[in-house]
Amino acid sequence: MSTLFKLFIPMKPPANERELLRRAKALAGFSLGELAAHATIVIPDSLKRYKGWIGALLEQYLGASAGNKPEQDFAAIGIELKTIPVDRNGRPLETTFVCVAPLTGNSGMTWEVSYVRYKLARVLWIPVEGQREIPLAQRRIGTPLLWSPDSQEVLQLQCDWEALMDLIVLGKIKHITASHGEVLQLRPKAANSRSLTTAIGELGQPIRTIPLGFYLKKNFTGQLLARNFLV
Repeated sequence: MSTLFKLFIPMKPPANERELLRRAKALAGFSLGELAAHATIVIPDSLKRYKGWIGALLEQYLGASAGNKPEQDFAAIGIELKTIPVDRNGRPLETTFVCVAPLTGNSGMTWEVSYVRYKLARVLWIPVEGQREIPLAQRRIGTPLLWSPDSQEVLQLQCDWEALMDLIVLGKIKHITASHGEVLQLRPKAANSRSLTTAIGELGQPIRTIPLGFYLKKNFTGQLLARNFLV
């Protein structure tokens, strides 16, 4: 019997890292179409309006418990799930969303208690074929990787986070661009330009602006994958 059909939907949350990694390895090589059919989930025509569809599909097989709650996907064992679309050479095709940036109430916040640090403390990376010429149903799941940032990566992430948060706290949000940061960047995180939230302006006054999210740049995730998979 195929490994896939030994997995039942929905899965209970994994008891430990070993169990989670075993489930993730069992999915490697299967197509999104096979996973969706087994789980009786409809495949969208495209990911433009359903950017989180692949992650949501894999969460069901892996037993993620967070849903829409602001915590790690596998909070009981301290692990976040990140799917990453890659090209035929295993290189990332997109930046990777980490979390929404706090635009208010952030004075005195430190890296040690930041949500970015919490989310990236332990990550299960699952590469997925992402070339547009491959129909969504035919794209295959790659070999998973359990990762925690080493001391150098932590330093890179912390330096970028502190520099970006300084711009937010000082009210310079309008000056932030995707070019800020070496490995971590801030980008708009909203359904459309009409989705506004409150931030602080340069004179300390409340302003309305588009929500921002922290994203890992492709150079960071590319090096991560290359180092662990010998790409």
